[in-house]
Amino acid sequence: MAYTVVARYQCPPADEATVRAALLRMREHTRAEPANEAYEAHSVTGEPGGFLLYERYADRAGFEAHKSAAYFEELIVGTVWPLLTDRSVTFAESL
Repeated sequence: MAYTVVARYQCPPADEATVRAALLRMREHTRAEPANEAYEAHSVTGEPGGFLLYERYADRAGFEAHKSAAYFEELIVGTVWPLLTDRSVTFAESL
């Protein structure tokens, strides 16, 4: 059963370029993961510093493997998350 993650990130406009660059690098790595079926990063229209991520994995184990990757620690935990002023994440399974 596919496992989907939708995340909404907000950072100060001054940090937008740094977050964008990290998300684009993350996209390259994530799309190469065996369990990844989709990884899309979007900037929110009319909302400076707003990002929306859509990720789909073959199953929850695939997502857990994604989170344990060294590049997740570097790019998301170490670079993106410290710059965020708000973050929400929704997890879902395909019907």
